[in-house]
Amino acid sequence: MAHVSVSINGRKYQIACEDGQEAHLARLAAYVDRRINELVASVGQVGDAQLLVMAGLVIADELSDAYAEVESLKAGDRTATARLDAEENLGAAMDSMAERIEGVAARLKGA
Repeated sequence: MAHVSVSINGRKYQIACEDGQEAHLARLAAYVDRRINELVASVGQVGDAQLLVMAGLVIADELSDAYAEVESLKAGDRTATARLDAEENLGAAMDSMAERIEGVAARLKGA
């Protein structure tokens, strides 16, 4: 198990993670630190606990928006897939109709 030293709001924390995940954990900590710094800039140093709760809520809101966007894209994909299926069915029906019309035309020519 690896350990990573991260800094959030000027405080160092030792965090354990799986081997190979150190860089990912460092990026996540840097993101949280940036969000904390933005909050400090707007509301001041209101205490570590309050800042972490506020940052957690801001990040949870961002995640909620991301989930909603993914669901919207999935719904759009399902709609697009259904439309493509309908177009394929329409194309097959038109091909069938064209063959029938050609058959009728051939019989009329022969008559």
